[in-house]
Amino acid sequence: MTETQAKEILYSMTETESLRKHAHTVAVVMEALAEKFGESKEDFKVTGLLHDADYEKYPDEHPNIIVNKLTAMGEEKIAHAIAGHYTIWNIPRESLLDKCIVAADELTGFIVAASLVRPLGLEGMTAKSVMKKFKTKTFAAKVDRGEVIKGAELIGMELRDLVTFIIAVLEKNKEALGLT
Repeated sequence: MTETQAKEILYSMTETESLRKHAHTVAVVMEALAEKFGESKEDFKVTGLLHDADYEKYPDEHPNIIVNKLTAMGEEKIAHAIAGHYTIWNIPRESLLDKCIVAADELTGFIVAASLVRPLGLEGMTAKSVMKKFKTKTFAAKVDRGEVIKGAELIGMELRDLVTFIIAVLEKNKEALGLT
């Protein structure tokens, strides 16, 4: 599946700008993780774009709608990664793609949220400041901290290093992502 096809699906299933922005930020982080680990950038980016595509319209069935759609299209690898992008769903994470979507999803959203309360946004943001917010349970309270920790563990990175990596990716792409 191409990025263009994934965007068509995303935009047909997701109407709110905030969820679309989340999809794009996770996609950019996934693409960077693919490059870091020598994997297919397109598969990783498409997974990032589509991981929450059905959440807005079908929150009680998420992620089954998008997983079934992708499976029917012959995109089993991407469908499997999306099916397991939250560890409590007990889908085995077999590939690096499966593990990276867990590592990227919640943490990317958290870092974006942290940047939004800073006067300079992403500019000058450090892992130290993000980790301080991470310890504040009332900040971005819906972010599952345990999931963030598991994501870093799954890809063999220290959480602080993963935070630094994601900040750099978002900073590099802030104009395109509307994070200025």
